[in-house]
Amino acid sequence: MNAQSTSTFVADCRMDGDTAVLEMIGEINGQADAALDRAYGAAEAAAPARIVLDFGRVEYINSTGIALIVGLLARARAAHVPLSAVGLSDHYREIFTITRLSDFIDIE
Repeated sequence: MNAQSTSTFVADCRMDGDTAVLEMIGEINGQADAALDRAYGAAEAAAPARIVLDFGRVEYINSTGIALIVGLLARARAAHVPLSAVGLSDHYREIFTITRLSDFIDIE
């Protein structure tokens, strides 16, 4: 029997005033790319003052997932939109510090 994860990634954008919140559920890995891109595109279309990535229900982030987050950061920086992260576990706060993502993403 194969022990691979079957967690499906879901990402949704909702507005909270002038802030776009990307609510993410599941594992952020290579298979999360399309859903993350759609949700982030919806956030961009709303022309928010800032974008918040909600990691509260994210179970796992692998190196490909970190690369996807870096891609979102690049898009936000190009559009001059501040990017924040909420709901990170202590482990992923440390990963964001080690990878220096925390230098560019406000962690709340």
